[in-house]
Amino acid sequence: MQPELRGRIAHHAGDAAEQQVARYYQRQGYEILARRWRGAGGEIDLILRHAATMVFVEVKKGPSIARAAERISPRQVRRIMVAAEEFLADHPSGTLSEMRFDAALVDAQGAFEILENAFDGG
Repeated sequence: MQPELRGRIAHHAGDAAEQQVARYYQRQGYEILARRWRGAGGEIDLILRHAATMVFVEVKKGPSIARAAERISPRQVRRIMVAAEEFLADHPSGTLSEMRFDAALVDAQGAFEILENAFDGG
């Protein structure tokens, strides 16, 4: 398969995974504030609010849930945290906001697992 085609397929599969995860959070009562928000520090796939809690979600797709989890590197976690601080700079409570970082892991069949507070301790 040509690299360009493989890249387009991966992009669409990632979009579908993000949409599936976003719908799940919405059904749980979360408000979507941003999708694929990009700041100087990096990109955050989903930014949500549930009551007073800001939730930053990294969506990873892989052949299995375990393989998707392996795709989240410590360096990426740091970039997401820096980007979250940048996003919160424009909010009334800023970095004093209650927040958490979730990982949404999606397998090749579309099954997913949400790990709340996945990045505690960075």
